[in-house]
Amino acid sequence: MSNQDGMNYAPKGKPSPVVKQNEFFVAAAALDHGHIYGMCNGLVEAGATIKWVYDSDSTKVESFLKVYPSARAASSLEEILTDETVHLVAAAAVPCDRGPLGVKVMQSGKDYFTDKTPFTTMDQLQEAKRVSEETGQKYMVYFSERLHVESAVFAGQLVKKGAIGRVVQVTGFGPHRLNADNRPDWFFEKEKYGGILCDIGSHQIEQFLYYTGCDDAEILHSKTANYHNPNYPELEDFGDTTLVGNNGATQYFRVDWLTPDGLSTWGDGRTFIVGTEGTIEVRKYVDIARQQQGDHVYLVDGKGEHHFDVAGKVGYPFFGELILDCLNRTETAMSQEHVFKAAELCLLAQEKAVHVYQAENVTI
Repeated sequence: MSNQDGMNYAPKGKPSPVVKQNEFFVAAAALDHGHIYGMCNGLVEAGATIKWVYDSDSTKVESFLKVYPSARAASSLEEILTDETVHLVAAAAVPCDRGPLGVKVMQSGKDYFTDKTPFTTMDQLQEAKRVSEETGQKYMVYFSERLHVESAVFAGQLVKKGAIGRVVQVTGFGPHRLNADNRPDWFFEKEKYGGILCDIGSHQIEQFLYYTGCDDAEILHSKTANYHNPNYPELEDFGDTTLVGNNGATQYFRVDWLTPDGLSTWGDGRTFIVGTEGTIEVRKYVDIARQQQGDHVYLVDGKGEHHFDVAGKVGYPFFGELILDCLNRTETAMSQEHVFKAAELCLLAQEKAVHVYQAENVTI
């Protein structure tokens, strides 16, 4: 996993299988984003077997097979969807294609696990809701900035234990390195990637709902800009949003594609959680100018100041919980309502955003 390239962020954890070999089969499809490797890593470590892979680009398939030799190359998506032994289809399609692909997967009688952002339009969300309810199949999302980051997992455990009392405010920062030369064309087309608040903003909104226990929220204000990339006029390289949850908790978050070259990783992602009895700071990927290793959690409570270095100590329980949810038809890993609400709010934030600045090429 490259520390410089967020598009290929694919953490590896310790094996923690919840099923026996060949008890839970996964197919991978639509390898448009490198997050498919993180998704599959987590599933395999939890005991899943990758049985199939399909993409129209044979080069991507060949690369995937080198990492997951248990998989076989499918001749078509239909070959995967008609295999009754496959429980779950994991996919990282172009964002605008994720919703329609998920509908097709659920209609085939399989659960679906997609990279974020799960949708780029409200119509896609409504159709997925309808089909999920009609079929009883799951539409799950890889919100990696919480699910695949040990410090974020640990922060959630602290919150659930009541370490800081009632959570009243969450502030999130999600800067990313652009690496424009290594991005596919669709990355710069707003109709395809959905906008910055819809895309990487979805991580932040999902975390807000999770840490605060909200099941709904209102978008108070949102804005976007292209400050530094005139060559890509449809790219939004900055966005922020303010929300208030239906339990009174609030959030402000900022996301951007402005990470400086001097940072040792692809983004200095941080989360600040304020409770009635304490505070938590999560330094996810780096502790700048101190340690290049991330996963630091800082807790202040009534007893004092505490630092937890949790790298390699917490694991990623979501993936095992997801497998068991698929087998047992439970909702331990994440509820379907939570997934769809996070998706709805990021779409609303994008729709309501005021575009405050547009960089332009200047000819002298």
